[in-house]
Amino acid sequence: MHIFHKIEELKNHFSTVSKEETVGMVPTMGALHSGHISLVKKALNENNYVIVSIFVNPTQFNNAEDLEKYPQTLQEDITLLKEASDKIIVFAPSASEIYNSNIKSDSYNFGGLEKVMEGEFRDGHFDGVGTIVEKLLNIGKPDNAYFGEKDYQQLQIIKKLVDIKKIPVNIIGCPIVREESGLAMSSRNERLSAELRNEAAFIYKTLKEAKIKFGTKSALEVSKWVTAQFDKNKLLDLEYFTITNADNLQTIKRKSKNKKYRAFIAVYANDIRLIDNIALN
Repeated sequence: MHIFHKIEELKNHFSTVSKEETVGMVPTMGALHSGHISLVKKALNENNYVIVSIFVNPTQFNNAEDLEKYPQTLQEDITLLKEASDKIIVFAPSASEIYNSNIKSDSYNFGGLEKVMEGEFRDGHFDGVGTIVEKLLNIGKPDNAYFGEKDYQQLQIIKKLVDIKKIPVNIIGCPIVREESGLAMSSRNERLSAELRNEAAFIYKTLKEAKIKFGTKSALEVSKWVTAQFDKNKLLDLEYFTITNADNLQTIKRKSKNKKYRAFIAVYANDIRLIDNIALN
């Protein structure tokens, strides 16, 4: 396994790679779990080389306290990656290596994808995501980059980013990996108490029931039902639930044939924010 902290080191390592060989990249913020490892394994199966970047990106946090509390576990992450494969190339830069002394986001227009859901509640978040992903793709120059569908809105935005910026890379979305309870795997889950972690399974349970109801009820009826379920839950606070067109992420008023729909949810368990989503058809 190679571990690089400097951009030049990483670029030098790949200077001899032939054009026939492919490079996969899995950008992460560390605190790795089985969900990340599933992305890494897919990348290993499909490429000659795999870069896993580990970088807690300050520009995508709209809440300074959230950034401060975000787990940074580099040694544990490296151990976990070694168990998956000793062929992984880890890129773990500092903020100054990525941003020099200018830690701020670029501005993007993602055609409205950035204004809904997470964008509505996390001001500037997707400018931060776009900035770091563009930087990482330009540094690593992968042929394929892998992202989880838990952050489905982010996945759509990254696809839009590479289209706008004409970055020659395939963006590959990978299915959500869940704990046994159904809770979507997330680095934030480690901050949940045992009671809250157990209760958080209610999120996916509700999504699954919403999917069934969507077969016969309107989007508005399903949304009202979900809100009512969380109103009765004393441990979880619903921030939003919405049903959107799966491509443009615009909230729907009524269903149409031959269109794909997806439900998205954000919930607070105390001060810990959890998101999830599900394909509805």
